[in-house]
Amino acid sequence: MSSKTIFSSEKNPRGIPKAPFVANVEEYLGGPDAEVEGTLKTFQDAIAKYRYMDSNLTQRRQSLEEKIPDIRKTLDMVEYLQERREGKQKASEDDLDDLDDDDDNDFTKKPLKTTYELNDTLFAEAELEETDTVYLWLGANVMLSYKIPSAITLLQSKLDAAQTSLDNTIEDLEFLREQLTVMEVNTARVYNWDVKRRRERREREEAVKSKEMA
Repeated sequence: MSSKTIFSSEKNPRGIPKAPFVANVEEYLGGPDAEVEGTLKTFQDAIAKYRYMDSNLTQRRQSLEEKIPDIRKTLDMVEYLQERREGKQKASEDDLDDLDDDDDNDFTKKPLKTTYELNDTLFAEAELEETDTVYLWLGANVMLSYKIPSAITLLQSKLDAAQTSLDNTIEDLEFLREQLTVMEVNTARVYNWDVKRRRERREREEAVKSKEMA
């Protein structure tokens, strides 16, 4: 039995094939005298493919779960710079609402001090000048400058895409593990069917011998 007949035509939205459940082993194999070795090997090959996909998707999930917080943190910082540049305060600073307009203006005019990482254990303090430009790492040692509104748009699109990819990856992992379970159950059912068949054959042969001896 070829591996092409293992998977059904039904697939999930990302094209992962669904594993069919073998309800009637004898019918699936093609009769009471069918060999099971080829089918069991094909099942094991299918399980190996599912596990390979599961491993790749697990790595992708881990990568996205590390990447998304970094994108969100960068987006929050760029949005803060925009709000500061526009003379607005963040929503979390509601406790400053009772200050007058002069105090608000003084707050936004104060230099922005921050710390930045020089290496894993060393940080330095810096004072940021007012700017309408930020620099973003795009990967592969590439950094580009963007106007703040453009940077926000880019980061938001990257965050949305990464979150969608993570959601799809989690959904695919759940689907894959269901298919793995189905194939493992199929393997057990075929193996147990073969064991039962061999036992019944042996019992029939022993009964025939007993009659002949009698």
